[in-house]
Amino acid sequence: MRKFELVKPEFMQYGVDPKTLKKPYRATKHAVCYDCFSPIDIEIPPESTRLVFINFKAYCNPDEGFILASTSGLGKKGLILANGIGIIESDYADNETNDGNIGFLLHNLNKMPYMVRAGDKIGQIFFFKFLTTDDDAETNSNAKRTGGFGSTVK
Repeated sequence: MRKFELVKPEFMQYGVDPKTLKKPYRATKHAVCYDCFSPIDIEIPPESTRLVFINFKAYCNPDEGFILASTSGLGKKGLILANGIGIIESDYADNETNDGNIGFLLHNLNKMPYMVRAGDKIGQIFFFKFLTTDDDAETNSNAKRTGGFGSTVK
């Protein structure tokens, strides 16, 4: 099962009306990625980074994950993802600290502020299936994700 869903009300960021949010979608029939949109107006100062949550979570199968990526259009404007790409595992959805709210770390390469408007595309999501090695030890196979954004960096 792959799908997008609004995060629970208590994890909704920025006090926006959920009815105004744009759910991620593919722009064309053959698009590989789902476009994601800012729920707010936010200015990103020159050579600075801001985290923008989209107020949606994504579900995928246990042997799948998804990648957060920038778009060529944003790159042409000098806006990139600060972490290059984001890789998110299937157990991120419903985690107890942010309910799986997807966040994009937007970095402004310009010498001038960059203004993102509510409804602007801020990145894209690519779902993928992953494989494990035949000798995978599964040392943490019983571990349960308890954190949200950046929680596996400990």
